[in-house]
Amino acid sequence: MKNFQLTIALGIAFTIINIPYTLQLQALPVNNHLSSVKFIPPPPPPDRSAAGSRGGAASRGCDAANKTVTALVPTYQQTLNQSKQVVVPITQVWGLTNAEHPYFFFFVPYKASSIANIEFVLQERTNNKSQTLYRTYLIPPESPGIISVHFPPNKSSLQVGKMYHWFFKVRVQCDHKQPTKLDYADGWVQRVNQNTTLTEQLKQATPQQKATLYAANGIWYDAIVSLAQLRHTNPQNGILLAEWKTLLYSVGLGEIANQPLINCCQPRFNNTN
Repeated sequence: MKNFQLTIALGIAFTIINIPYTLQLQALPVNNHLSSVKFIPPPPPPDRSAAGSRGGAASRGCDAANKTVTALVPTYQQTLNQSKQVVVPITQVWGLTNAEHPYFFFFVPYKASSIANIEFVLQERTNNKSQTLYRTYLIPPESPGIISVHFPPNKSSLQVGKMYHWFFKVRVQCDHKQPTKLDYADGWVQRVNQNTTLTEQLKQATPQQKATLYAANGIWYDAIVSLAQLRHTNPQNGILLAEWKTLLYSVGLGEIANQPLINCCQPRFNNTN
């Protein structure tokens, strides 16, 4: 496998919730060594845009071993100055994609017997109003692990520059005599146009190199799905597992880096919105 260098200065102008916002990614040298799949975050959205929660605040018990639902997505810590005396911390949960119909990844710490239902919702935000583009209930995984949810190709494509708010909700029922409890995550995805330099590099890259390129250019959702698909195809490949761990550690998700990647979960019903 030949080493190669990628030097790219990417300037993307787009609008986040009607706020003009120009994203600049610095020129980055990237080689194709398999342990170099490290996410280089782009500048996050300004102000209060993209606030969310990557995971539950506390364990819901059951068989979760003190773990909670966790979205596999970067976070950014920002502050909002409400006044001279009041500074409010904000966690932004946000990532970029080039895909029209991206995949989303979540860690579910529960067995199927403890899950009442799993719901995924994707909403479009326009003029401070939300419209649901997709809502589905998923068949729960039989055992704890990392699952994926696909925004299906029969739905309208994500538009470049728009912010989309997703919600992942797991309703847990340890004791059927008790009400269900909600464990959830929510965050944002934004589609960007892929620049021509990166497009040409991807055409010549191996599947492993593509993950490296996406990660180094701050395109999170494409980086993680590239690695996940490789791991599904080669589940015993130790090098791919090392790449996966490196990627998750680079965004503070080392605690779940060893969790199994499960080929799951299909919608429970056909009549999804």
